[in-house]
Amino acid sequence: MTVELTVFRKAEPRSSETFAEVEQLARRFLAFLNSAEVQDGIAAVHQVGASSATIQQTILPGAQQLGFASEKRGLFQAYPVSALRPDYYVQVQGAGILLEVERGKTTTNNMDLLDIWKCHICEHAEYLFLLVPQVRPTKKGGSTRPFKQVQSRLGTFFKQCNYVNVEAVFLFGY
Repeated sequence: MTVELTVFRKAEPRSSETFAEVEQLARRFLAFLNSAEVQDGIAAVHQVGASSATIQQTILPGAQQLGFASEKRGLFQAYPVSALRPDYYVQVQGAGILLEVERGKTTTNNMDLLDIWKCHICEHAEYLFLLVPQVRPTKKGGSTRPFKQVQSRLGTFFKQCNYVNVEAVFLFGY
């Protein structure tokens, strides 16, 4: 299934140059995610009962090519929750990008909201790359549609009256 990308952004970014660089990284990452090899890898591991770690292993080469480091420590030292870590992190032009990969508990455990909150409080990141399933199979033979749910939920943070301390979210639906 082709990976979709939805971008939520503030109307006036703090730095249009930084946003352009982040957007270019997102486009490169999307091209990597939509390569035949990665698509086959995701299809092989995106099964009932799989963890987000299996998806992470599939996308890791592309994240590393873009400079992302796994579970960067020390990003939340200023907070009582100092042990928080993103799945991946990279710094660009004085800003940073958190990359989070979700699978099974995306909306049922509000992991999408936790991810935007982490980016909101992180003084080293202004951008979030969030990967969620377009469709997630369930044990009972049904499916859920986390990507659509996350689009609705995170979109509310990018209405001017609801802005959070995040310049943009690049939502990838795998």
